[in-house]
Amino acid sequence: MTVPVTVPSRTARRRALAVAVPLAAGALLFTATAPARATSTPAQIATSKANGVAYLKSLQAADGSYAGGGLSNEWAFSAFAAAGTAAADVSPGGDTTKNARTVYRNLLATAAWPSASPVVTDYERGALNAYAAGIDPARVGTGRNLIADIASYWQPASPGYFGPPANFNGTVFGLLALAGAKTQSGGQRVPQALLDASVAVVRANEHTDGGWNYAKAAGDPTQLGAASDIDMTGATLASLCSAGVPNTDTAVVAGKNFLKGKLVNATGAFTSMFGANTDSNGWAVSGLNACGFNAQGTDFTTAARKTPVDFLLAQQFSPGGGFRYLPTDTSPSAYASIDAVRAVAGGGFTATPPAPVTPGAPAWAATTDFTSGSTSKLALIVDNGGGSLKVCSVPVAATGTTTTLGTVLDAAASSATPGGCVTAVTPATGTGTVTALNGTVNSGTATWKSSLDGSAPIAASRGTTVHLGDTVYLRYGS
Repeated sequence: MTVPVTVPSRTARRRALAVAVPLAAGALLFTATAPARATSTPAQIATSKANGVAYLKSLQAADGSYAGGGLSNEWAFSAFAAAGTAAADVSPGGDTTKNARTVYRNLLATAAWPSASPVVTDYERGALNAYAAGIDPARVGTGRNLIADIASYWQPASPGYFGPPANFNGTVFGLLALAGAKTQSGGQRVPQALLDASVAVVRANEHTDGGWNYAKAAGDPTQLGAASDIDMTGATLASLCSAGVPNTDTAVVAGKNFLKGKLVNATGAFTSMFGANTDSNGWAVSGLNACGFNAQGTDFTTAARKTPVDFLLAQQFSPGGGFRYLPTDTSPSAYASIDAVRAVAGGGFTATPPAPVTPGAPAWAATTDFTSGSTSKLALIVDNGGGSLKVCSVPVAATGTTTTLGTVLDAAASSATPGGCVTAVTPATGTGTVTALNGTVNSGTATWKSSLDGSAPIAASRGTTVHLGDTVYLRYGS
């Protein structure tokens, strides 16, 4: 879906990961310097979080699901993880066979998921929430590698973008997913060079007011000068900081200052394109959380002594624990509640999954082996050492429980998405050292090296063992 569309305010956040929405202006409200002491106490926040988690548990369907066809409540997994609740411990009526993690994993592994016409943000959303649920995104099943799915949307003509460049949000959430969905041991599974390529894209799309919007602005002075959006600024800040950009960086500071300038003095809300609402505040606070900014610190406490966290807590129903979308609403919104709980709990857009307490539940749900006779996808990044990256998804026809680097390279040469990831490899057969790739030949200390899931680089060899779900990185250099 590449054409920007207008979406109703109540569903805008749910569709933000599938479409681009038009730019909108927001009124800049005066905010005076305020004292640093927070107005919402730790006890109040803890109570809000606990009540919010209880409400989110009530959203679980009788079959254990939070997600299904179309727009659903799967972002609950990011909120649960931020709040310290393992998805494997969330079960309807105590039936652990229907726990939320297992049901979600089964959905993601279905060949028909996400739809007949998927967009890149489907896979990015899936990766962020799978990780938070304790599902290895690259090892959902033999037929589902969400990291490889994202890699298939790399834009060779516009390096650093994932999905159609016009829909900038696809790149933001691609960066969030690839940086935030770590390995099971907590390591970075993709090379920093790949993250840096998308960081450069994010920098180029920052508006002159310091924020960002859903659509591409880079290279267009009119769009760069247009008003930014609260929600996308929060998400984009999180993407930068998740990718290793420090919160002292000028682009990050400008984004923070944009949000600061949108504070409503009387309530602590942010002025968004849809007016003051829980979703926008939740996205903004999650962005601040991801960057290590205190949403109740001096910068975000108004002259009336209100903070964005104050606004969120004021939106919560008691009893019940759900959050309203608009201050005038008389019933809770599932999606607004998810955004609010994640933010109040201190989370960004994903979180390290808590260890389950259900007896027998493993820390991670993952498939570790190829299945002979089946085809599985792997993510492949090829770096010639000169700043040019090739990124793709490679379908590998398995003949055993593992495969080899040579098999991956051969498959990439014939059927990668996008194409051109591998054009030639020497030697073309056997298990020996790779001496040339894509026309770049080993010379002296400059040689091809390989790394799997962020492991230490070693000399690239066709015989190197590759496991299901490994992210394969080849780099030329000393």
